[in-house]
Amino acid sequence: MKRRGFPPVEALMLEMQDPASGVKSQTQRLVITTIPHALSGEPRLPPASRPLWRRHHAQAFGTVMVAFGYIYPLQDHKRLILKPDASLYRFQTPYFWPAQQWPVEDTDYAIYLAKRNIRKKGVLELHEQEQYNNLHKWLNHKWDFIVMQAKEQYRAGKERKKPDRVVFDCQERAYWVVHRPPVRQCIMRPRVKSSVSIGALVKYTTTYKQHDPFLAPCLPSSPWLTDDATYWTLNMPNVEVPTKMRVERWTFSFGELLSDPRGRDDFRLFLKKEFSGENLAFWESCEDLKWGTAATMNEKAQHIYKTFLARGAPRWINIDGKTMEVTVKGLKHPHRYVLDAAQTHIFMLMKKDSYGRYLKSPVFKETQKRAVAPDAHSFR
Repeated sequence: MKRRGFPPVEALMLEMQDPASGVKSQTQRLVITTIPHALSGEPRLPPASRPLWRRHHAQAFGTVMVAFGYIYPLQDHKRLILKPDASLYRFQTPYFWPAQQWPVEDTDYAIYLAKRNIRKKGVLELHEQEQYNNLHKWLNHKWDFIVMQAKEQYRAGKERKKPDRVVFDCQERAYWVVHRPPVRQCIMRPRVKSSVSIGALVKYTTTYKQHDPFLAPCLPSSPWLTDDATYWTLNMPNVEVPTKMRVERWTFSFGELLSDPRGRDDFRLFLKKEFSGENLAFWESCEDLKWGTAATMNEKAQHIYKTFLARGAPRWINIDGKTMEVTVKGLKHPHRYVLDAAQTHIFMLMKKDSYGRYLKSPVFKETQKRAVAPDAHSFR
């Protein structure tokens, strides 16, 4: 029920804290400190709001409330998510709610860090120490005022009872974690060394240089320069005799082979001779389901199940039991990506097993032998 004078989210927060119908909380011991009105991630929403939320919706809603600062974690304070376990949380005081719309000033943050620096005797977390040093440099003209305010607040806090002091410190820290979050490690440090990344870029450029029309001339010529459509004719999707450069591109990666309709036809001929054409047929059916219209999704999903996955299917594919179980279960409520796990399994199977044999097969060598190499256009 909406409280008068409060927006819906704030009203729900007050409802959740209601002693009679809200989320049950109790005093919890955290290390050597007793925290009043603490709760875990296990309780659900109050009975009044249960019809609105199912279990997974409740956890998602709780995570949003933590991210916006209405609820804050007591243990892992930098992870702003609601864990569905025994992790401890508290409701944020309304003074720090986003609805208050307090301006997040650098001066206030500097006072908070200076106060923590006094309390921790100069031992701050790494990101806090960096922010403290930066603010000291930027706000040097009024740093004496900032330190004086921090000392006054620290002195006033010492006069409170220990549980009240700990609770207020947690509330204030939670507020600043939301509004001044620490920089994530993936932003500060790349996952791959720069030398490895540069080497990969050089290798890719060297491999594809002759196939890039901006770096190498088109053979026989660019239709836009010569009004000769031979280039388009030779590179039609299902041309009978491909060019040598096109066939060469199939050897770069398995993805390049499948992305070319002519290369896929050649690979299909090879798989047919090996009696494993159902793998490519299944992969193509998954692509058709993924990129097709929504109206035909259920029909295509049932066709794929009956053709490739059901017991005794005419083109049954060989995938592991776990992937099969997940796929069959997902087909009860089909969507575009329901077959991703099975499609990835078949893709990797063809890439690691069939693709290498195809490049050494008579089918590929015959196509490579028949491929044409058009002469460059003469502009005389």
